[in-house]
Amino acid sequence: MKIPRYNHRSQFTDLTATTEKIRHTLATGDYILGDTVAHFERRFADYLGATHAIGVNTGTDALTFALTALGIGAGDEVVTVANTFHATALAITTVGARVVLVDCEPDTYLMDLDALDAACGPRTKAILVVHLFGRSLDMGRVTAIAARHQIPLVEDCAQAVGATWNNQRVGTFGAAAAFSFHPSKNLAAAGDAGALVTNSPVIAHTVRTLRGLGQDGQDNHVTLGANSKLDAIQAIVLDAKLDQLDTWNADRRTIAARYTHALTHPDITTPPPSEDPGDHVYHLYQVAVPHRDAVLAQLRSDGIDAVVRYPVPIHHQPAFARHGFDGKYPHAENQATRTLCLPIRPDLSPAEVDFVCDRLTTAITDSEEALA
Repeated sequence: MKIPRYNHRSQFTDLTATTEKIRHTLATGDYILGDTVAHFERRFADYLGATHAIGVNTGTDALTFALTALGIGAGDEVVTVANTFHATALAITTVGARVVLVDCEPDTYLMDLDALDAACGPRTKAILVVHLFGRSLDMGRVTAIAARHQIPLVEDCAQAVGATWNNQRVGTFGAAAAFSFHPSKNLAAAGDAGALVTNSPVIAHTVRTLRGLGQDGQDNHVTLGANSKLDAIQAIVLDAKLDQLDTWNADRRTIAARYTHALTHPDITTPPPSEDPGDHVYHLYQVAVPHRDAVLAQLRSDGIDAVVRYPVPIHHQPAFARHGFDGKYPHAENQATRTLCLPIRPDLSPAEVDFVCDRLTTAITDSEEALA
């Protein structure tokens, strides 16, 4: 049995209709922004319960534009978490600010909110939180921390599209939020794509200006922007999938529950259940295991497309060596060395889940016997 991470064909309920829309777009030349993109932007904003969604090239650009629109720059500090993807920290450095890292929690691997509160100081100009793996942070606490320190909040929702906290979609709690539609994501484009979401008309106008080479009107370049526009073909693909997103996320929760129920081996640590007001959309299903690399190699030899996410935390990345992070991040380092992600996608069958669980248990037993 082969268990791949992705099954892109299964994500189209009517591939013929989507293909015909793409054919029409290719024939009309409505390639970049335009009515097709505006339609998806409205639909995505409505889905989230936000006022504005602005389509851009990538989630990374959305993060950078959010910080730029907030006026973050040289001499400023932005607090984020150590066990995130490179793009989160990259956006902070791109605008010239200093990355301040805090550790994650030992079980959920989400940002340690006590550490976040303690890290906010007089030079902190923004908090950049990450809803990692599809699990929402406690946004009641996060928004209270931001309000107490009187600094804006930006949400990195790249892995958590559709997740909620207290029945409110992530991406709508702060000044702005960034979403990625990379083909690996729960809502996947057919290439790179992203969106910035905000309820602020000022931020929305600024980001629309930034994404279009700093233009406010044709050939009126009012700022040093970027060329970062969502193209119509990606908008068509995303629009075709959007109505299925909640169903797919519910399927992911069902599959995650089956994993958790079946993985009873004492050396396997499964994700803790979401807190009552929260919602987990399981972009990733991560487990901690002994002898991680040996277990991963055996799973992959068994045809299971397991993967390690974030094996090198931000403070150990060569790209950030000059920042000289002086903090201690033991939980981020524990995640980096002990965890792996099992395949999880909406069309995964119960038999496939059971096969993965059986092979994972066997791999752990084999690795322990090999080292005995």
